[in-house]
Amino acid sequence: MSAKERLRAYLEQRRELGESEMMLDALEVDDVLRMLGALQGGSAPGEPAPPTARAPRAERPAAPVVPSAPALPPRAVDQSERILFQGDAALPASDDWREMLRQVDGGARPKPPEPLAPPPAPAVAAASAPTPPTKGALRIEGLVVPLGLRVERPSLSGPGAGAQWSSLADVTAAISACRGCALHGTATQPVPGVGMADADVMVVGEAPGEKEDLSGEPFVGPAGELLTKILGAIQLSRESVYICNVLKHRPPGNRNPMPDEVRACAPFLQRQIDLVQPRIILAFGTFAAQSLLGTKLAIGKLRQQVHWYQGIPLVATYHPAALLRNEAWKRPAWEDVKLARRVLDATVRS
Repeated sequence: MSAKERLRAYLEQRRELGESEMMLDALEVDDVLRMLGALQGGSAPGEPAPPTARAPRAERPAAPVVPSAPALPPRAVDQSERILFQGDAALPASDDWREMLRQVDGGARPKPPEPLAPPPAPAVAAASAPTPPTKGALRIEGLVVPLGLRVERPSLSGPGAGAQWSSLADVTAAISACRGCALHGTATQPVPGVGMADADVMVVGEAPGEKEDLSGEPFVGPAGELLTKILGAIQLSRESVYICNVLKHRPPGNRNPMPDEVRACAPFLQRQIDLVQPRIILAFGTFAAQSLLGTKLAIGKLRQQVHWYQGIPLVATYHPAALLRNEAWKRPAWEDVKLARRVLDATVRS
């Protein structure tokens, strides 16, 4: 990947993560113009057009002598990270946009300003200790994590709201018989969930895709293979977790879930959480995170926080299918699952 492409990918990544402003006080005006010129593939606004090939050599301005930037030291990569990123063109964590600028024009840069303090937590953020999960009191020892949204038990519709299902097998049977929305008529078969009935980690995705619809199992195909790598990178196997989706039938054409479909499936997902009682929930994808947390915030605003779903820690990150489409999101997703692993390791059942 060229320096221009890496710079473009990095800036697009920052925009996807919800950052609308960047501090440029440490750069001179010419630096910013050169950056814009690199992105646009031509002269930046306000700069004179480059001389044409017909101009006499004497009239062309001499190129300034700029000292070469010192080579960056190699960044140590642990084995888990190598498993997840082997063969992928993810950006190294040590690269920032100033280092990329050095590679664009070879110029040295002044020391950047100190970063601004993070904005205050939203009004809906947890203001007190979370309710302990049903499996035991939750303690986080020596771990400082940013607290996100807190969700108490949602109000669910339907007879008994799922309380009559005493096992995951009962939930699966109820999903097969469900006619609460039109998806059962277009899907090949339901995709209820798989994994350990008492797993410590519960993976929640958005909806079944084509391969999931054919197999009846969530997270198969390329996205499922990447999920397996992600779990393996934090010392988890597919067999040791419980995996399910917000929707239990595939939407036609893999379109986004509709609100009535999410409402129809909500009792099934809630009962699965009640029965599994995980120590942590990993929400993969925008709709999974938004559905569980009852918010419209983008995934870029929800990641890198620990949310509380009925006293259970919840970490949100990008869906593996999205990571296959956008390589720049793999690095943030890696940071998210490492946070989930730290929280999991710090939770102690009483």
